[in-house]
Amino acid sequence: MTTDAATATASSTSTTDLLVEIFRDVLRLPDLTAHTDFYEAGGDSLTAFQITGRLQEVLGADVPVSLVFAYPTPLELAEVVDADYGTA
Repeated sequence: MTTDAATATASSTSTTDLLVEIFRDVLRLPDLTAHTDFYEAGGDSLTAFQITGRLQEVLGADVPVSLVFAYPTPLELAEVVDADYGTA
């Protein structure tokens, strides 16, 4: 279904944009992109908790901190968040 694919893509883009902004704010890196690696940008367990806390505030989803470590770029994390916590 083309409409479902378009919705999924739009949702993923929105979540990616949201995560880029959260990563930028938490890591204090205004030039961070969707492909910036959390670890290479100086992320640690404290910042991972801050990221998931912000996601919970905005999306109402209890995203495990382990996902930030397993999917360390905003793009990768957005795909998982949309698949596991997004609306179908």
